[in-house]
Amino acid sequence: MKQSQTPIISFSPVVLLVSGRHVDLEMKVSAPASGNNLPVILLSHGHGASNFLSSYRGYGPVADFFAAQGFVVIQPTHQNSKALGLPASLPEAPLFWSSRPADLKFILDHLDQIIATVPGLAGRVDQENIAAIGHSLGGHTVAMLAGMEVTDPLTGNIVNLTEPRIKAPVMIGLPGGPEGLTGAVRHHYPVLAASNFGSMTLPALIVNGDKDKNPMFSDLDNWRADAYYQSPGPKDLLTVFGAEHIFGGISGYDALEASDENPERVAFVCESILAYIRSAFDTNDASWEDAKKSLNGVQGAFGSIESKL
Repeated sequence: MKQSQTPIISFSPVVLLVSGRHVDLEMKVSAPASGNNLPVILLSHGHGASNFLSSYRGYGPVADFFAAQGFVVIQPTHQNSKALGLPASLPEAPLFWSSRPADLKFILDHLDQIIATVPGLAGRVDQENIAAIGHSLGGHTVAMLAGMEVTDPLTGNIVNLTEPRIKAPVMIGLPGGPEGLTGAVRHHYPVLAASNFGSMTLPALIVNGDKDKNPMFSDLDNWRADAYYQSPGPKDLLTVFGAEHIFGGISGYDALEASDENPERVAFVCESILAYIRSAFDTNDASWEDAKKSLNGVQGAFGSIESKL
């Protein structure tokens, strides 16, 4: 993945005290060193077995790319991160599924405070244009903000955290529908069997790897594309050819967990998401339509795009 020559700054940790949270909310903020009217991306990490990739210290290839493209990228460490070492006996552990979207809502509620904390960022941020990108469990988190309802396995209450301030929700390799789950996952992670994509009404991009298959979670091919097929439009589906769960290495530079390490694939995923976000922010921007023309039916393309209204 060729690195941009645009200088960026990263500031961490930005720490916010959140009432009822087991630990303070820590995050990293990355942005171009110069420029104004910078839109915002919330970047939600996955669960994973790594110690630090699933925290604000991870996802460098994605954070650096979008900061160099003129975005303010905010990466929280959710409570499921192994870096925090929270006890498995805590309510909602180990996934902390409802606190994760709550983290992103809290960040939106306190954007002014976050911006003021980062040296040189005040007065440069466009707080009207906000996107959210989540990978794996982070995709589940962003799906909840796009309207996916979850039935709390403990209380039976339906949780709806739709967040209209997010104009461009993007979900990469998120868990699919409950009917495709294995019995073991239903037992260990019952909340994953309690999701409903039918209520996910906000426009969104679902990114699916056609080789992203883990029999521990589901035996179905393209199970992680369910969010597209089971939700109402408008939705877009980017299928990345040959991509396994880490999509070439989006979770970190030279990460061992990237079973399909491929810098060109990482670049393709980032550039495609960038095109989607640009067009989501500006209806006159043709980046996403141009991306479709450059991929669909083109021999040797890295992927394809499907859309529904």
